[in-house]
Amino acid sequence: MGIIKLNNIRVFTNHGCLTEEAKIGSEYRVDLEIHASLEASSISDELKDTVDYVHLNQIVKDEMAQRSKLLEHVAKRIIDRIFEELPMVEQAEVAVSKINPPLGGDVENVTIVLSKAR
Repeated sequence: MGIIKLNNIRVFTNHGCLTEEAKIGSEYRVDLEIHASLEASSISDELKDTVDYVHLNQIVKDEMAQRSKLLEHVAKRIIDRIFEELPMVEQAEVAVSKINPPLGGDVENVTIVLSKAR
């Protein structure tokens, strides 16, 4: 078993419950960790034998581009697509962070973490 991590994927998009958030948008950070057997690819040196992190990044970008009111919703969509499109993935964890959330205080970010296993 091995781990592939994509850290600090930065996206500007329009998630949130407030009308203002939909109009002006905000900065987000996504961190992704997947567990899969990487033994074959470590021997073969072939992309077909591993989980393509370009594909993982594209899933994150695609799902973050679709507006959600809640970070939980977008995180679930990311995980669901990973399991639908990448059968080698045994386990995944996604953390979606809203940078400078409108909470009426000085808060660096708020983060939602979801995980799933086959």
